[in-house]
Amino acid sequence: MKRKLISAIGVAAMMVSIAACGGDDGGDGGSGGESAAAGDYAGQELTVWVMDGSSPDDWQAEVAAAFEKETKATVKFEVQQWNGIQQKLTTALSEENPPDVFEIGNTQTPAYAKTGGLADLADLKTEIGADWTEALNNSSVFDGKQYAAPWYFANRVVLYNKKVWADAGITTTPKTRDEFYANLETIGEKTDAEPIYLPGQNWYHFVGLVVGEGGELVKQDGDKWVSNLDSPEVAAAAETYKKFQALSKAPKDKDEATPQQGEVFAEGNVGAFIGMGWEAGIAIEANAAIEEQIGYFTIPGPTADKPEGVFLGGSNLAVAAGSQKQDLAKEFMKIILSDEFEGKLAKANGVIPNKESLQSNLAGNAAAEAAAPAAAGGGTTPLIAEWAAVENAPNPIKTYLTAVLNGKTPAQAAAQVEGEFNKRLSQE
Repeated sequence: MKRKLISAIGVAAMMVSIAACGGDDGGDGGSGGESAAAGDYAGQELTVWVMDGSSPDDWQAEVAAAFEKETKATVKFEVQQWNGIQQKLTTALSEENPPDVFEIGNTQTPAYAKTGGLADLADLKTEIGADWTEALNNSSVFDGKQYAAPWYFANRVVLYNKKVWADAGITTTPKTRDEFYANLETIGEKTDAEPIYLPGQNWYHFVGLVVGEGGELVKQDGDKWVSNLDSPEVAAAAETYKKFQALSKAPKDKDEATPQQGEVFAEGNVGAFIGMGWEAGIAIEANAAIEEQIGYFTIPGPTADKPEGVFLGGSNLAVAAGSQKQDLAKEFMKIILSDEFEGKLAKANGVIPNKESLQSNLAGNAAAEAAAPAAAGGGTTPLIAEWAAVENAPNPIKTYLTAVLNGKTPAQAAAQVEGEFNKRLSQE
């Protein structure tokens, strides 16, 4: 998968203001007056926006052919760039002829759903989504309604240097968090390598730890959302992060991109780091010789039968509330989300498909095989429209982590940032 796609995954949207155009009342639940069985759409064209790098050209061509065979209609894929897509999509959804179907970041979905830009897809969920992985589908649901459909996802794994681990006498990969920590300690004791490169503000990994603890970063206070950083679950996640970060020489006030942790790993003197599978490409680009030393494993959790919690980044597919072709759009969704094309996309791009039963398509892709076991227990940042402003720099979650790593208790660190956190949640 192209790096620019995955690096955009999980970046929350800024708040949007969509004056969505509703479809004409056709008496069929807001489907724009269109009521036709599959195969009765001859001569119609559907416009679909997909992001650059999301799907291979040959895969798109196969989908288009299957769609035309099924419906006698055609589809026009329009490839969009991540840079500036939020404003472009916001504008498009407010116009008379929006894209009929479009890709949308999973953490962006609640903001667009709240403002009325997305069609209700409850009927589609009933028809084809009974076995969508719940953790992946959660971001498609807002206020109890199905406003999108899960498409593809990715999450973090442990990338490790096989030579460093072998030099430390470690012959198997760990299955529990304690084993992982013990292995890293052994690397520190028996080699000259840095056991793990873990910068202080790798906050998406921290979100995963919070998910694993069953925690939430926000909570409701009456009719508003406020910080929940002072909860026991968040504190436990912070302590785990601190324990592992103590084995690292990485800066406590920088994230994984400053410097790029893949480039640090490429130097060959780091035992492991926690990142996306595509970050191996950064390391290889910096040092081609490192490629044969890179291995992957699922981030271990407290017990062998439960991987660590992970942040799930990815994309959903949505239908514009203002589309005049909603019935046809749903026929397209049935095809693009079918087991056939979900499986082919997973195999081609190494992404997690929307059903656990389709993960067999990841066989042979070591990074994807390491990521897949954690997907069902993963989660995201809070799926509320108010969350978007929280991630703007300086991100208070990053500030919180650095404070903990510099000696403050989780409670003290929470108190330090909750004022700014709550201000952003209130959209002030």
